Formats: sequence, structure tokens, C-alpha cells
Amino acid sequence: MRLRFPMKSAVLAFVVFLVFIPQFSVGIRMIPGRIAAVSVTVGNVFDLGSFVEAPDYRNGKECVSQSSNRENFVSSCDASLVHVAMTLDSEYLRGSIAAVHSMLRHASCPENVFFHLIAAEFDPASPRVLSQLVRSTFPSLNFKVYIFREDTVINLISSSIRQALENPLNYARNYLGDILDPCVDRVIYLDSDIIVVDDITKLWNTSLTESRIIGAPEYCHANFTKYFTSGFWSDPALPGFFSGRKPCYFNTGVMVMDLVRWREGHYREKLETWMQIQKKKRIYDLGSLPPFLLVFAGNVEAIDHRWNQHGLGGDNVRGSCRSLHKGPVSLLHWSGKGKPWVRLDEKRPCPLDHLWEPYDLYEHKIERAKDLSLFGFSSLSELTEDSSFL
Repeated sequence: MRLRFPMKSAVLAFVVFLVFIPQFSVGIRMIPGRIAAVSVTVGNVFDLGSFVEAPDYRNGKECVSQSSNRENFVSSCDASLVHVAMTLDSEYLRGSIAAVHSMLRHASCPENVFFHLIAAEFDPASPRVLSQLVRSTFPSLNFKVYIFREDTVINLISSSIRQALENPLNYARNYLGDILDPCVDRVIYLDSDIIVVDDITKLWNTSLTESRIIGAPEYCHANFTKYFTSGFWSDPALPGFFSGRKPCYFNTGVMVMDLVRWREGHYREKLETWMQIQKKKRIYDLGSLPPFLLVFAGNVEAIDHRWNQHGLGGDNVRGSCRSLHKGPVSLLHWSGKGKPWVRLDEKRPCPLDHLWEPYDLYEHKIERAKDLSLFGFSSLSELTEDSSFL
């Protein structure tokens, strides 16, 4: 499938597609959520806001055989489940809630997904409060909250081109083999600024061949040299670490990870080694990404690009609007400076931010126009006539 129509048509067609597709998803029973909202205030100054309880997405009869013996308890060690790891923090909470909601909405068997949520020890809201909010928003969600000790990595972090990239929680992905329960052998790691518009089980079924540790969409047309400083490339020894490999850029916001091989290969230590070198000699500017490129680029299981339509947040300086890449879409990723919830609330959204909005469970949204005239269409018939997407 290729997008061959104007951007405003693409956005509206995709919105309509997302709104209607769940009722046709195999195995899903959706029980509407209650109108009640959950609001959490920390102290007298920090308000996480209110979130509407999500619809109760349940397995259909096609999925009963996998969950009939659980007796209301689901173990984080259950290898028959789809395991997803994400970070959970005050600043990106709205994004994390929307991401979880999108996965449940499109999963063929939503009760067979287990979420491993990683919260910073000293988050202003505290891991306990964040956990309570997730439970109140998704009462039947299978999840566990892990505490990430920021002092584990704080002394290894170097300054970046954007301060947000220096947040210790950005480095939690480096420590998944240590943070998650030892019984968790495999996991999908996802950033919090994504939505999934396909069955997450399809991504889970990715095979990691030839003893590869991670799988991710690769972008071999990208200029790989720009991810490292001139000091790196002029060093007599450092570029040699890519010898024997054909390194390609990949985005670490979507990865399928074999944690057994990760732990056995001591990959956390390998990433830390490059972070230590960075502290002595500046070899990159982009936060947590370059160490992954140094360790894994050229040895990544290539996953279809549909699973990371990234860069929708624009660049790291201006956060300018971006369009979708050509081809099918299973996951949209607002990597970059701009985040959809911020731009929507400030009434300066990019066109693609409206694709994120249907999954937003934040209760006190700024009032926005509901009719199609906001997008330049007078009717759905005009939309369908202009688009080959539906």
C-alpha cells in the first residue's frame, strides 16, 4: 500500500480507518469504559491530571485457550504472552497511556499482552502513584512497574543536543536485562511517544536469526557518519570497531530484544564502555542512541519499516512537522522535539498529530473542533472520494 493522495486526505482517511478497524479485529471484545476519571495530585504543586478509564478490551473466544487457566493472576514470567517494556514518568505519562491504549485496541488477544513499565526512583509522582494511575485507567491490564535507580547511569550520561535526551530514564533500555525479572526471556521495547495501529503480536513474532540480539527497522540510506563527531572518525582506532560490518542507522524506540542472549553477552556492559569513552573524548551528540549503533549496527535483524514510522516529532531543535514515509503503517513514532499532546493542547498541531488523538485518554483536553471542516473537508463522502486508502 502506498500513500498517493494529499496529506490532509491521508490524515483524515487514516483517522477514519483507526476509528472503525477495532470492531473488525479478530478476538477482541470491547466493554466501554466508565465515564469516571482518575486524577492524581502530588503534594500541592504537581498535578498529573485526569484520565478517563479505558474501555475494557477482552479476549474473544479465539483466545480463551491461552488464558482460561490463569484464575485472574497473570505472571510476568508467562512465556506465552506478548511482553512489552516501556518507561513510565510524569512528563511523558500522557504518551505512555495513549501507547498502551493503542496496543490494546488493536491487539488480536489484548489479555495476552503483558506490560513491563519502568519508572524512575525519584520521579516527582513516585512509581507507586504512577502505578495506581495506570491501574485506575486500565483496571484489567496485565502489568508490573519496576523501579529504575537513576544513580545507576547518571554518572555515565554526557550532554546532548537536546536536554530531554539527557534524562536518565532514556537509558533504561540499556538495563532491561537487569531490571526485568530474570524469567523474562524476550521483550519488545517501545518509546512512550508512539501509537500502534496494528496487532502487536505480529511484531512479537519477529524471528531473531543467526544469534542476533535485537531486531529493528533499519535505514541504510541514512548518512551513518552524522551520528558521530569528526573526532570519532578522525581517531586512528575507533572507526575500526565497524570493521567487518555494514552498519546502518536504526531507531532504538522500537526493538525486539532477546534478553537471554543479551544477558549472556554482557551487552549492558558493552554499552556502558562506550559511554565511558564518550566521557573522556566526545564522540557523539545524540544521547542514548550512538552506543547502540556502536554495539549493534550491522548486526540487527531487519524489521519492516511499517513498524517504526519515526521522526513525526520533527527535528531535535525546532520540532517541525513531518509527513509519513511511503508505504504501510503499523506504528507511528513522534521521535524528535515535538510531541502530539503538547502541540494539540497549544492549538498548533501538525496534521499527523490528529492520528494520535483518538487514543488520548486525558480527561481535561482543551476544547477542539469536532467537525471535518477543521481539516478542510465538508463531508466524509468528500474524503472517501479523494482517497484510495479506505
